[in-house]
Amino acid sequence: MEFEVGEVVKTKKKHPCGSDLWEITRIGVDFKLKCKGCGHVIVLERPKALKMIKKINVSPNE
Repeated sequence: MEFEVGEVVKTKKKHPCGSDLWEITRIGVDFKLKCKGCGHVIVLERPKALKMIKKINVSPNE
């Protein structure tokens, strides 16, 4: 899968705030993701991030 900074992705599990949409803010060895629901920022290792991402380029109404 190819990713770009600024893309919104959907994850397999929901964040505790109830949102499963995340914005990619950094790509490299690690992925930096920002929750679209509450704004929480996480940094994940690339393999773990690739495993949790279910869908890319998600529209906000999905």
